[in-house]
This record gives sequence, C-alpha cells and structure tokens, in this order.
Amino acid sequence: MNALTRCLETYWSSSIGKKLVVALTGIVLVLFLAGHLVGNLVVFMGPEPFNQYAYFLHHMLHGMGIWAFRIVMLVMVTAHIVATIALTRQNRAARQAYEYKATIQASKSSRTMILSGLTILAFVIYHMLHFTARVGNEYNSLARYKTTIHGVEGEVHNAWQMVIDGFNWWPASLFYVIAMTLLCSHLMHGVGSIFQTIGLRTKKSEGLIKQISIGYALFIWLGFISIPLAIILGFGR
Repeated sequence: MNALTRCLETYWSSSIGKKLVVALTGIVLVLFLAGHLVGNLVVFMGPEPFNQYAYFLHHMLHGMGIWAFRIVMLVMVTAHIVATIALTRQNRAARQAYEYKATIQASKSSRTMILSGLTILAFVIYHMLHFTARVGNEYNSLARYKTTIHGVEGEVHNAWQMVIDGFNWWPASLFYVIAMTLLCSHLMHGVGSIFQTIGLRTKKSEGLIKQISIGYALFIWLGFISIPLAIILGFGR
C-alpha cells in the first residue's frame, strides 16, 4: 500500500472526509438538478424545440458526450449515497453511549435522510429504465418526428411524444410527484449542510442559507411536478 492510498484511506475513515465527499458530490448533483429541470421545461415549448434538444443531448461528441455524462453522474450518485450511509452509521455508533433527547432527534433526522435518499434512488433507477433504456414500453417504435437539424431536413426520435405518453399513465405521474416531494425535502436539509461543510454557514448567514435552501427546493419541486401535472390535466393531447 503506497503513501497516497494510505492517505486516502485515512481521510475516508474520518468523519470530515466523508462529510466533504457528501458535500462535493452534493454540489454536483444540485447543479445537475437545476440544469436538468431547465432542459425538461423545454417540453412546454412544443415538440420541435424539445425533440431538437433531445437530439443534441444524444449526439453531442458523436454520441459519446451523453454516456460520459451518465458515467460521471453515476459515480457522483454512488459516492454521495455510500458516503452518506457510512457517515450516518459512524455517527450512530458514536452516539450509542449518549442516549439523550437531542441525540435521538438527530438520529431520526438522519434516518429520514437515508430513507428519502434510497426512495429517490429507486425512482432514478425506474426513471432511467422508463425513459432512457425504455424497458417495458414501446417508445422506440414511436413515429419519427420531422425536423431540421443543422440546416438539413431529417427525422429524429419523437422524445416529446414519449414524455407526453409516459406521464399520461397516472401511476407514473404519481410516483414522479412523490419522488420529487421527497427529493425536495432532502434538498432543504442537504443544501444547508453543504454550506456548513465547506465553512460558509455562520450565525449571521444561517438565516439566509435557510431561505436559499427552501427557495431552491421549492423551485426544483414546482418545476419538476409541473410537467406530469400539466400532462395529466390535458397538455399535449
């Protein structure tokens, strides 16, 4: 075992190391959510802009860009979950000798974060199987959409119709809304924790950071649930 490996192992075994991993991966995931939401909201602009947007995502860097991005995000999500679970277990073990009220409350808060996080993970897997791998549906056989790409007329996959059809099935929309609600509950605590871990949370800034956390979580929640709710109510029919 070389010096670098020993250093990384020592750092990971400490609570500070795990907290930093959670914070850094959390920053990446928070930024991803904002970008993903903006892209998803293009669906309200109609099939032409949304299908061109989907085509761009799946063909950037000759199709390698989207896979490189997926791999990076998979690493971020995995590291975030593993570090969070390890940190929670470490904190819980350290508190076993001090069973007083404040400790019990903190433990409940940690369990809530873990449960909501695992539920969100289950949703992400379902969402990827539903729209990315297209398992158990006929989205690959949807009629192609005629459009102009780089000045040349052609046909692309009708991603817009895929979204409309997918959310017209109310169980999928309900699961989506529940998952987004849990995600935003997770964010209200998580965003504030990021500021605290990187040393930007003080008594003076605590109130502002709390407002930022709530505001960001509300923005993400309203944005994401607006799509399935609008489709259930008739958008795109």
